[in-house]
Amino acid sequence: MEGLTLAGPLLAVLAGLALVDSTSIGTLGLPVFMLAQPRIRPAAVLAYLGAIALFYWVLGVALHAGADSALQFLESRDDARVLDRIQLVLGVALFLASFLFDGPVGRWRKERRERSGRVSAMERWKGRLVGAEASAGTVVATALGAGLVEAASMLPYLAAIGILTANGIGVVAGALVLVAYCAVMVAPALLLLALRVGAARAIEPALGRINEWFGRRSGDLLAWTLGIVGFLLAADAFGRLQ
Repeated sequence: MEGLTLAGPLLAVLAGLALVDSTSIGTLGLPVFMLAQPRIRPAAVLAYLGAIALFYWVLGVALHAGADSALQFLESRDDARVLDRIQLVLGVALFLASFLFDGPVGRWRKERRERSGRVSAMERWKGRLVGAEASAGTVVATALGAGLVEAASMLPYLAAIGILTANGIGVVAGALVLVAYCAVMVAPALLLLALRVGAARAIEPALGRINEWFGRRSGDLLAWTLGIVGFLLAADAFGRLQ
């Protein structure tokens, strides 16, 4: 019965993390750019989303397997509760850090980007996705490149894997949960694709505005991500410690 009691809150936390992940540059910013073009290629958008979802899933299964082995080692030494305390402290720290990134640190990062004048990775990838040479292979390679770049900062996904491990979800069950996680992660982009194909005139203005927003405010997403991930990590750990 305890597993059933935990199932609802645990799934809600994982779904929340997946939705946060769905707003990243790789999972929404670049797909929206593809959909905001006058002429779109639905097959290319599907190939992109399929490639980045598969990349996330393979990486997640590998990380979860390693984390599960580490947890089993700690449990054999009666140190499992230490992980819960570490997760609680990390969650609180990330939540507090979000206010810094939304304030002075965020302004400093924005000013540094403007002074450097460097083209972001997102700008470099855009031409590969919709240019004349945007073949299926190029689109898939761009998706994998976006996944690799975001792997170092995929806080929601890493938090989800940590929560799966801390709650005793095994590797096989975790792999199935991660399939659902990745599906939720690309669901908003898939919904926008369906609307773009079925109701182009109605959705095109909104896509244009979303695309412009990502171009202006993509850096601000880090503060929101830190805050939400920190809160969910802390809440999950606090629940187990109680």
